[in-house]
Amino acid sequence: MDRPTSVAVLDHYVDVGGEFIDTADNYAAGMSETMIGNWMRARRARDRVTLATKVGRGSEFPGLGRAAIHGAVDASLERLGTDHVDVLYFHIEDRAVPLEDSLAAAHELIQAGKVRVLGASNFTGARLVEARVLSAMGLPRFETIQEHYNLMHREEYEADISLAAGSQGLGVLPHYALAHGFLGGAYRRRADGIGNARRARAGQYLNRRGLRVLSVLDRISAQRGVSTARIALAWLLARPGVVAPVVSADSLVHVDELAAATTLLLDPEEIADLDRVSAPERRRNRELNRQVD
Repeated sequence: MDRPTSVAVLDHYVDVGGEFIDTADNYAAGMSETMIGNWMRARRARDRVTLATKVGRGSEFPGLGRAAIHGAVDASLERLGTDHVDVLYFHIEDRAVPLEDSLAAAHELIQAGKVRVLGASNFTGARLVEARVLSAMGLPRFETIQEHYNLMHREEYEADISLAAGSQGLGVLPHYALAHGFLGGAYRRRADGIGNARRARAGQYLNRRGLRVLSVLDRISAQRGVSTARIALAWLLARPGVVAPVVSADSLVHVDELAAATTLLLDPEEIADLDRVSAPERRRNRELNRQVD
């Protein structure tokens, strides 16, 4: 998006009640943080939003070593034009650094007032359990996680991460909530992805399972009179532990659509239909085998 569109989207997002802004030090090589910082300063909006950023994947301060975390946070704060972030996410696991060392660095930042709470993004269930053990020893605990989770991408989260998240009471914010636009119905033929990188990534879902999911979304969408995107987001919001999906918007219409999804409650039958049709293939095959037996 160009700067005027970005500003208009942020203005409208706050106007319709949006409060959480999520970014990272590697989004657009730091330009995302800079743009958000300029917007907050111009609108005097810092106290009106909960601000989250991520470290660990930036080119200037890669990894989760102590020096990298401190350097990345200081650089992010400068770009954002603020003295603290409300949530700092570790953007990805760093197996080269003991998690204890990374959490100790985060503790220093919390003590310094630069970070309010800590979150994890793209962590395995085992790593989340390890973090919980370390938090019992006095290190800061993760309060929230961001994981790849949507109707088309369920198995990894549900098999490995959801139990750890639920047992620790972590707030779950699924990213890629609309599967690169696929669940919004923007990609139904191979030709739809030509010239558009995001839609091209959605091509991985253009298979029999994906078309079955779209068919059920289309049916519920027609019955409800709302978009398939709203249905897909409402399904996520009905999952245990999910606080809010992480989605991007590049127009005011998209902002309105995403805001409306938060008020849509699906019926148990609709949720069951979506659960069944979107079940990962191995689970679906097991269920079919049980029915045959």
